Amino acid sequence: MGLLDLFITGVALSMDAFAVSVSKGLSVQRVRLKHGLITGAYFGGFQALMPLLGFFLASSFAEYIKRFDHWIAFGLLALIGANMLREALSKEDGEEMNDSFGFKTMLPLAIATSIDALATGVSFAVTDTNIWIAISLVGATTFAFSAAGVKIGNAFGLKYKSKAEFVGGLILILMGVKILVEHLRGAA
Repeated sequence: MGLLDLFITGVALSMDAFAVSVSKGLSVQRVRLKHGLITGAYFGGFQALMPLLGFFLASSFAEYIKRFDHWIAFGLLALIGANMLREALSKEDGEEMNDSFGFKTMLPLAIATSIDALATGVSFAVTDTNIWIAISLVGATTFAFSAAGVKIGNAFGLKYKSKAEFVGGLILILMGVKILVEHLRGAA
């Protein structure tokens, strides 16, 4: 994946964290800088850590799956993207309003919003992506979107939450299609 592809993937992956950050912003009466920094650090950190774990897990068996790795990358990104689309189009808002930014609140949220990044790390391994550039971009992008999401949520409410998840899901599906098409074109 090229630098632009990695940045776009980082933006797409950060949409779940952005949506939760908007909810965190809604939960507080008065947002402070520390709310954005804490949220950005948790979400950005885990969005960088999870693809790294997925990358190392997949790297150990990448040589055995070279013939169909493009299908794996496509399938994972399409599945993650479809799930994000489903959540964005869902009428229910399953997140409760919790105004805590403490460890017990933020850790489960950070893990939950970064599970898709674990699978994306697998796709990084099978597409010969520079993992250090990838996780740096994904982490930094998620940090920025999450920190901004707290402020946006506090200022504007839920208006952008489902739109962000929808756009993120669509981008991941398109990235999966791009990987598949590029590989199939190269194999022809």
